[in-house]
Amino acid sequence: MPDEEWSNWSGSVTCRPDGFEEPADEAAVQTRVRAAAASGRELRVVGTGHSGTPLCATPDTLLGLDALAGVLDHDPEAGLATVAAGTKLCDLGDPLLERGLAMRNMGDIDKQSIAGAVGTGTHGTGRDLGNISSSVEAVRLVDASGEVRFFEDPTSLAALRVSLGSLGVFTALTLRVMPAYRLHERIRRLPIEECLARLDDEIRDNRHFEFFWLPFKDAAEMKTLNPTEAEVSPLPDRPYERIGWAPHIIPSERNEKFFEMEYAIPAAAGPDCFRAVRARMREKHADVVWPVEYRRVAADDAWLSNASGRDTVTLSIHQDGSLPYREFFADVEPILLEAGGRPHWGKIHGLKADRLRDLYPDWDRFLAFREEMDPKGRFLNAHLREIFGI
Repeated sequence: MPDEEWSNWSGSVTCRPDGFEEPADEAAVQTRVRAAAASGRELRVVGTGHSGTPLCATPDTLLGLDALAGVLDHDPEAGLATVAAGTKLCDLGDPLLERGLAMRNMGDIDKQSIAGAVGTGTHGTGRDLGNISSSVEAVRLVDASGEVRFFEDPTSLAALRVSLGSLGVFTALTLRVMPAYRLHERIRRLPIEECLARLDDEIRDNRHFEFFWLPFKDAAEMKTLNPTEAEVSPLPDRPYERIGWAPHIIPSERNEKFFEMEYAIPAAAGPDCFRAVRARMREKHADVVWPVEYRRVAADDAWLSNASGRDTVTLSIHQDGSLPYREFFADVEPILLEAGGRPHWGKIHGLKADRLRDLYPDWDRFLAFREEMDPKGRFLNAHLREIFGI
């Protein structure tokens, strides 16, 4: 693919790599990494391109892992499943279900590769549920020298779980899973103030809770998901409810292209931060009709996770993929930062190393681990050098 342009899903990031490789197996990944090291070129891995930041952009080699897909092993008694790194989330639910298993949680979109979702801290919602990265129990990767390495110790996993593809090429991930389960989805629309008045109760009383603030109606569309023993059913007499297996119910269809900025706020600061965002949008950005999404994520221990060390509320700001977004996002971002927000690594933000370092207590530990794993920076690109300050 020399001289051909690569674009992410929304079209906000493009690049012209001098090579696009799709290795057939782990040994071929090793060959590609060694070739990059020998030539002094950088190498970035790309999944489905759902990140809105230039994590994958490179003038050198792009590596696609679509051939590394599927469930490689599973242990129901231990609650573990090993998955090839290129597996798309949308292609993982049914194979796990056939084995009587399911992921503990999934995100709002299921088109990403499992490696990309883990590497960027992709998450769903639920007071007691961590992001997808928090379910990783072991990592198999090809390091900067082309060697295959396996990690399962807590310190290494704290670095690897959210690592932006900067530590090596994941080839397989062992995930903590659970017995397959069904969920009952219920969607309700309420005035926004009524939603906010009920917020603590809704978050406490439901396994999954989120709401979308609809600016043009100043209303909240609240969605809850709860485990059920009831049989799968579309519930035609209740059009805003359905029952199904978890991987069929948790993700949503998102077919229209959009730009997105998301920040993770300390949970206690979530409601006030949302109110400030709502006020700013109503005052200065009344033309924006795309919703603001409010979710809850449990704390974890990954060094670069935006939920590291604290229970978290995430606020996702959207704009239509055909409209300008930079001025709007830049006007809202300071509100999110003032609340102690940390940006989602795969979504648009304006921060660089000088601001990011102060947001993550283990920032320097991660940089030291990265230097040890990849001292010549083969897995870096211009974006990562900017956010890491390298």
